[in-house]
Amino acid sequence: MGMNKNTVLAYATWIMIFVGLGMIALGAFKYDEVAGYGFAAVGIGFFAVAWVFNALKGRV
Repeated sequence: MGMNKNTVLAYATWIMIFVGLGMIALGAFKYDEVAGYGFAAVGIGFFAVAWVFNALKGRV
């Protein structure tokens, strides 16, 4: 299976989106204390990095 750099960035983008959704879900449903805000903030950070990975496709 030959993977070029765009395929790797696409997989990395999807993985970051799923991990970000998981972190936000942990913050929303599991932790009711201040830790929930931290988990949600990290999940949003994962979305930001996934957005950058998506923007880099075709440019690197």
